Amino acid sequence: LRFPPLPILQTPQEGGESSLRQLLIKAFVSAGRVDHVAMVMGLHPQYLSSFWKTQYLLLRMDGPLPYHKRHYIAIMAAARHRCSYLVGLHMGEFLQVGGNPAWLQGLHCAPPKLRNLNEINKLLAHRPWLITNEHIEALLKPGEDSWSLAELVQALVLLTHYHSLASFVFGCGIKPEEDQDGGNGCWPPSPHSDSSPASDDSVEGSGGKDTMQEVEVLMERMKLLQENQLEEEGVTQEEMAMRFELEKMESLLVPPSGILDPSLQSNIRCFLEDPEFGYKDFTRRGEQAPPTFRAQ
Repeated sequence: LRFPPLPILQTPQEGGESSLRQLLIKAFVSAGRVDHVAMVMGLHPQYLSSFWKTQYLLLRMDGPLPYHKRHYIAIMAAARHRCSYLVGLHMGEFLQVGGNPAWLQGLHCAPPKLRNLNEINKLLAHRPWLITNEHIEALLKPGEDSWSLAELVQALVLLTHYHSLASFVFGCGIKPEEDQDGGNGCWPPSPHSDSSPASDDSVEGSGGKDTMQEVEVLMERMKLLQENQLEEEGVTQEEMAMRFELEKMESLLVPPSGILDPSLQSNIRCFLEDPEFGYKDFTRRGEQAPPTFRAQ
């Protein structure tokens, strides 16, 4: 059988290629570099153009937040998802726009006003259904470190934007530039690797070990489900299939505790408070669902 070539791999038409070249030239002139995110998105020039406009509006246009605080919020958001590519990228941007280098020693060195975003950043990243109006009111409460409504809106947009962008970075396997974090991959080091520099083969091997461990955990859960089935009466095959799918989904969505501390890279760990906090399924069978926002 013969299949048509994938559109993403087709040679771009002359007009599209010229448009992409102009976009990349503009990026190089304005920032002095074309980062890896732009190179990947360049496969879809129209999307790249819209993305850059959004980035420009969020980070460089007039707004209630100073430029350096915008980049620091981007660091906080990316750190929640352990994306060292974005953390390193915006640490550099933070310094270029005049940010205080001491803040980069960790969240504890940032002003209290920024630290107060930690709770809502954590919830937005992992369990957004837990956010209530009390979280917003606490940030807007009058005081020395309070947020104005305009500032908070921009901060929340930045947080959600970089939570999503971290997923794009991981999904495309984007790695840091050569001058960023030594050019290493943006994945946290394997907790089973030693302190010596690993070759490409050893990295693949450690990834294989992690995969095998996840499979073993899933097999153990399957075994427990089968044992429970023998103990319970009246459990149908459909019920067992639903339980298995739930266990499988949780095993994929919840990162194993082994890849949290102390294996996190130091440039991520210092911006995290409560690193164990992560996604937790809120629709477990038999449990009361938490309150959620409804439009209608």
